[in-house]
Amino acid sequence: DLMAEMTTTAQQISEDLGKLDGYSEEEKAILYNTIGLGALKYYMLKVDPKKQMMFNPEESVDFNGNTGPFIQYTYARIQSILRKATFDYNSESKLVELHEKEKELLKQIELFPEVIQNAAQNHSPALLANYTYDLVKEYNSFYQAVPILGEENLNKKIFRVQLSKKVADTIAASFGLLGINVPERM
Repeated sequence: DLMAEMTTTAQQISEDLGKLDGYSEEEKAILYNTIGLGALKYYMLKVDPKKQMMFNPEESVDFNGNTGPFIQYTYARIQSILRKATFDYNSESKLVELHEKEKELLKQIELFPEVIQNAAQNHSPALLANYTYDLVKEYNSFYQAVPILGEENLNKKIFRVQLSKKVADTIAASFGLLGINVPERM
């Protein structure tokens, strides 16, 4: 019942936001399920297993803040950037001077293996869930402050798209470990 309620809540919020133009009814149903179950799982996993929590369905499906849909949306945003890249971003980029936001993002990505190990040793998926939220916050700060596809210097543009892809890969890996799916579009 709760899973069905979460899917319905995700549907209502998604329809209110109105970002589903071009989706078939089947694609919408899959997306609502992905968002709803992602919201439910993330909301429960972000809390340390030794602590009590009160579950709030509407709060868990919010597209802002420390929620599964917020993280899923960032992943989908990065996928959009990758689709729009009209150049070969898989090629090796030449060394570029890093923006402070890029440095912070790289530091956050480098923590991922250690966080996985700590989460496993402490039997606490909350460590991994909250790391992913912190990574997404850092990425969104980078996204707001630094042009990615709008960058004129090709080497910087390639690096920033590669960095975005690495963030998306890390989000997908982290959510995969938590049993949460990430949509390609939202």
